[in-house]
Amino acid sequence: MSKLTVVAKIVIKSDFVEAAKAELLKLVPPTRRESGCIEYNLQQDNQNPALFIFYETWENAAYLEKHINTEHYKAYAKALAVMLDEKVVNKMTRIA
Repeated sequence: MSKLTVVAKIVIKSDFVEAAKAELLKLVPPTRRESGCIEYNLQQDNQNPALFIFYETWENAAYLEKHINTEHYKAYAKALAVMLDEKVVNKMTRIA
């Protein structure tokens, strides 16, 4: 299996930006310790503070699936449920 790159775009409702940022930041340390996680980075847009991007690299899709089923991922998803305005997840394979 080839490595999997994930680019996740998360847009937060304007009233919840700081609360959502705190929840997103909580997700980073335990995810970086997960088996199969090569890279897990969180960015916040300089012009639009409600826009966050996760850039992730996983050993393969099976490790990403395990990540989605962890307690810390489930806690993040539950916490952000009312804060989300938009979420788009692209799963990609490096070709060059």
